[in-house]
Amino acid sequence: MTIEITDRNPVERAGEILTDDALAFVENLHRRFAPRRAELLEKRAEQRRRVADSGTLDFDPETREVREGDWKVAPVPPALQDRRVEMTGPATPAKMAINALNSGAKVWLADLEDASCPTWGNVIDSVLNLRDAARGTLSFTSPEGKSYALRTDAPLATVVARPRGWHMDEEHLLIDGTPAVGALVDFGLHFFHVAQQLIDNGEGPYYYLPKMESYLEPRLWAEVFAAAEESLGIERGTIRATMLIETIPAAFQMEEFLYELREYAAGLNAGRWDYLFSIIKYFRDSGDRFVLADRSAVTMTAPLMRAYTELLVKTCHRRGAHAMGGMAALIPSRKDEEVNKAAFEKVRNDKTREANDGFDGSWVAHPDLVPVCKEVFDGVLGEKPNQVDRLREEVEVTAEQLIDVPSAGDQRTEAELHANLYVAIAYTAVWLSGNGAVAIHNLMEDAATAEISRSQIWQQIQNGVVYTDTGNTATRELVTEALETQKQKLRGEVGDDLYERFYEPAAGIVADLALSDDYADFLTTPAYEWVVANGR
Repeated sequence: MTIEITDRNPVERAGEILTDDALAFVENLHRRFAPRRAELLEKRAEQRRRVADSGTLDFDPETREVREGDWKVAPVPPALQDRRVEMTGPATPAKMAINALNSGAKVWLADLEDASCPTWGNVIDSVLNLRDAARGTLSFTSPEGKSYALRTDAPLATVVARPRGWHMDEEHLLIDGTPAVGALVDFGLHFFHVAQQLIDNGEGPYYYLPKMESYLEPRLWAEVFAAAEESLGIERGTIRATMLIETIPAAFQMEEFLYELREYAAGLNAGRWDYLFSIIKYFRDSGDRFVLADRSAVTMTAPLMRAYTELLVKTCHRRGAHAMGGMAALIPSRKDEEVNKAAFEKVRNDKTREANDGFDGSWVAHPDLVPVCKEVFDGVLGEKPNQVDRLREEVEVTAEQLIDVPSAGDQRTEAELHANLYVAIAYTAVWLSGNGAVAIHNLMEDAATAEISRSQIWQQIQNGVVYTDTGNTATRELVTEALETQKQKLRGEVGDDLYERFYEPAAGIVADLALSDDYADFLTTPAYEWVVANGR
C-alpha cells in the first residue's frame, strides 16, 4: 500500500480510524475513481467557458428523454421518510455533535464540508464522533467538568453526513505522492467504519452530496457507492443520498441528477448562498445584467429564486424524492428578546413559505429553531411524514426565469460592501484557526456566506457598480480603503495576537480574491493551502 499520512501533529485516537483496512479501502476508491473525477473537473471548466461564450444557460436537448421519461427513484427508506426539520452543523467538536443529535430534529446534517475546516484532526475527529454516535457511546466532558451525552428519553436525529465536494483534495493523505480526493477520504472513512453499524441500528449510510455542476458527477457518485457496497458486502442500493442543487448549472439538470443516482437518491435540497455565488461564477464574463443585488436583499421570494425552488419541488415529487428547503441561520440572542422576536418571525415566515410550497422539510442552524420549524411543518403535514404526493403539476419554469437576475432588484450599497468584507475576513480567519462554522452578528456563517461575500465584491469591481446609497463607484481603490476599515474594526474586536495570527492572513486571502482580475473558483482552495502550509 503506497499511502502516506503527511500530518505530523498527533491526533487523539487516530489509530481507531486510520487502520490498514480502512486506508486500503480509501486507496482502492481513489485509484478507481480519481482519474474520472479529474476529467469531470476539467469538464466543469469547459462548461463554464461555453456559458461565457453564449451568455446563457438552457436545458440540455441531449437529455430530453430523461426529463420526459416515466421513472422514479428507489423507494425512500423508513428512516428518511420524515425529514420535516433537519439540524445542520459540523461533526466536530463532540459537544456540537451531541447537541445536534439531541436537538429534537428528525435529521442531523453532519457536515464535513462547508461547516468544517478540513484540518487532519477535524477530519479524523468527525469520523470518530460519527462512529461513536452510531454505537451510542458518544460523550464529552468539558474542562469545567460539564458532561454531555446522547439522550435516551427521545429519538436521536438520523445522521446524514456531507463529505467535501469533488474539487477538494486531501493534502494530509498522499497516494503515490498525490493528494487523495477529499470527498473519497470523507466518504470512504465514514462508510468503512459506520455503514454496517447504521444498518444494524435500522438506519443506513446516508449522505448529502454538495457542489455538483453536471449530471455526470452524480453518475460518478453512483459508481462509487456501488463499488463501496460491493467491497464491504453490503446490499446494493443501501446507501441513500440527497443532492444539493446549489450551482446554477445543476438547476437545469435536476431531473438528470435524480436519474443518474436513482438507485440511491433520496432527494434534492435548495440552498441559497452557494447558488447565488455560482451565478456570479458562471456569468462573470456576461456583463452587468448578471450583477446581483446586495446579498441581504436577494430573498427566497425573488422571482429567480421562486423559479428555482418551485422547479425543485415539482421535480422531486414527480420522481418520488424529497424536496428539502434552505437554511435558517439565526443564532438566538441571549440578551435581546426583542431582536429574537423579530428574527423568529422571519424564520417562521420563511418556513411557512417552504411548507406551503410543498417542501418536505427544511434546515435550521441552531437547536432553538427546531421547535419553530417543526411547528410550521406539523401544521401542514399533520400526521403525514412528508408531502411527496403533492405534485405541483401547475408549475412551469423556463430557462429565462432561472437566470432572471434583474428580478432580484438593483439595491447595491456601499454599506453592504463593508458588511461583505467584515463577514468574509471574519469567517476566513475562523476557518484558518480550524473552525468551519461561526456565529457572526447572530447568524451562523459557513463557507457559503464567505464565498458569496467575496464574489459580490469582485463582481462589483469588474462591472464598476455605482452604489445606490452613496453614489460612489466600486473600484479597487475604494474596496481597498473599505478593507482597511474592516481590518481595523476586527483588530479592535479580537486583539492584536489573534488578529495577527489569523485575521491578517485571512484579510490577505480575501483581498487577493476580491481585487484580482481573475476570478478564483473557491475561497477555500487558497485558505486550505494556508492551513496545510502552517501545519494545521
